[in-house]
Amino acid sequence: MDKQSTTSKILENMDEGTRYLTPIFGSEASDAQMPLMKMNDKPVEPRIAYEMIKEYLSIEGNATQNLTTFCQTYMEPMATKIMAETMEKNAIDKDEYPMTADLENRCVAMIGDLWHADPNEQPMGTSTVGSSEACMLGGLGMLFRWKKLAAAAGVDIYSATRPNLVISSGYQVCWEKFCRYWDIEMRLVPLEKDHLSLNMDTVMSYVDDYTIGITAILGITYTGKFDDVKKLDELVETYNQEHPKLPIRIHVDGASGGMFAPFVEPDLEWDFRLKNVWSINCSGHKYGLVYPGIGWVVWRSKEALPEDLIFWVSYLGGEEATMAINFSRSASQIVGQYYVLMRNGFEGFREIQERTLDVARYLAAEIKDMGMFELYEDAGHIPIVCWGLKEDADVAWSLYDLSDRLRMNGWLVPAYPMPADLQETTVQRVVARQDFSMQLCVKLVEDIKKEIDTLSKARFVTGNTQGVINTGFDHGGRSAASVSGKTEDAAKAK
Repeated sequence: MDKQSTTSKILENMDEGTRYLTPIFGSEASDAQMPLMKMNDKPVEPRIAYEMIKEYLSIEGNATQNLTTFCQTYMEPMATKIMAETMEKNAIDKDEYPMTADLENRCVAMIGDLWHADPNEQPMGTSTVGSSEACMLGGLGMLFRWKKLAAAAGVDIYSATRPNLVISSGYQVCWEKFCRYWDIEMRLVPLEKDHLSLNMDTVMSYVDDYTIGITAILGITYTGKFDDVKKLDELVETYNQEHPKLPIRIHVDGASGGMFAPFVEPDLEWDFRLKNVWSINCSGHKYGLVYPGIGWVVWRSKEALPEDLIFWVSYLGGEEATMAINFSRSASQIVGQYYVLMRNGFEGFREIQERTLDVARYLAAEIKDMGMFELYEDAGHIPIVCWGLKEDADVAWSLYDLSDRLRMNGWLVPAYPMPADLQETTVQRVVARQDFSMQLCVKLVEDIKKEIDTLSKARFVTGNTQGVINTGFDHGGRSAASVSGKTEDAAKAK
């Protein structure tokens, strides 16, 4: 008889009093191996199962110190309470859970209002499982609209020429997935050192009759920079005046900035105030302040959302439009989003975002003062700080070494190569979130300085090279290894 079976028999023979009098880590069950490839034969007492799994997970990194992720790592206790109490509700069952569906519609309306949607245009939107699904829907909206217009304009939509999407090379990988899944050509506008966002001097040269639209990014994942959506709108308007039969529109990927800019830069024009912005997505679980699993997409009008994307479901004796890709999923994140919108209000959101920005800008100033780093982003729009080593830094270590040393202090601060055409440039990035306080930031700065001193005195480091194999951070789901032949030879020599 194996140990698991023995443990189960011991538990089986315990009465209720015995089970709860036995110390958790003094029980036979706590000494059993957790299931790996096959389920255990017998049940395990709940408090012991809980503690064993909790103990197993405890050796992971501290989420607050994970400065890699944009995803929220804190919510108020009452928010988590109401989310836990609504996990069983299925968001797709609008007729069965009409009050939950109503909260979703309210969130769409409030977020659309933040983006200056005009109620007279009948804006439409939906919740999604993160901004990736929202991007997919925004992309599908552009594709379906293009097919209809192109066919009417006499363009052969069934030719060997594929439809294309124009976007900067700083895209998040969900756009690559969209293009691959729906056979779209990605036309990438390269990032350059003097153009770390969408290059307005060249972007329109990528557009033709097969362009389904242009995606502008409000918060490039690599650096946090904003594309100049207002300037892009002007360029697109000029193009549309010259191509009235096949105008193009803009989708704004506001995954990072869509729930930040309205509160800290209300006068920045990037949203539905611009004529050619027809759809916007955001991550509710980034600066929307909700735990992972919620995104939003809004179209400016009924005209902007192709009818082919809409399905109708029974709702309160009538019909409700649904356009999400996913079906069954918990409504708890929708409830959580409504909670934080109601709980914080506009002023509360603004206070949280501004304080987070203050922390990030303090970090940027400290990094700059160290003298050896070049700042690529200093939290100009959102709380992102991105830096690389200066060419004349005169150090023997790389940013990968610094990232590894910081990990020993619990901090996850990624080092990674920039996208195509800048891949020889390695950077580090910190994403400040609401639970990254000034006190924690001061501690991070102290640890950075301490580890720089340690590395500067060390005899064995990987070396200061921009093309070191990235083993610690696979940015955005793309290939982590971006290695030059020179770097490979250097690695072999060591």
